[in-house]
Amino acid sequence: MLKFSLKKKFQDCPCTGANLERFINPAILTLLVDNQLHGYSLVQKLQETDMLRNKKPDPAGVYRGLKLMEQRGHVTAVWDVSNSGPAKKLYSITDDGLECLKTWINTLDTYHNSLGLFLSFAQKTVLNHQD
Repeated sequence: MLKFSLKKKFQDCPCTGANLERFINPAILTLLVDNQLHGYSLVQKLQETDMLRNKKPDPAGVYRGLKLMEQRGHVTAVWDVSNSGPAKKLYSITDDGLECLKTWINTLDTYHNSLGLFLSFAQKTVLNHQD
């Protein structure tokens, strides 16, 4: 496998894998399969995933994703007033959300296979270019 040094100008570039924002929605759906969670809890649990490498996701991005998924019918939210303090939205995955997650899994599996082929091609091309 080829290893390249990370240039400073690329530190925040998606090419480094530093920003996987588009994968936040399927990650949220995955976390909601077995649990109802508040938005803040989702942010914390996302940070603990290997995908984010212990980096805190953008909370505003998580809440935007939740709002969009709620509009699409992939999650539902109810106000939880059971604890002292302000009411919080408690999110759950819907049947449509589970179908969406299954579609994400199939799509990402296809991308994963295609990426493997691309990596082989790109690595061979770069190695041949270095000669």
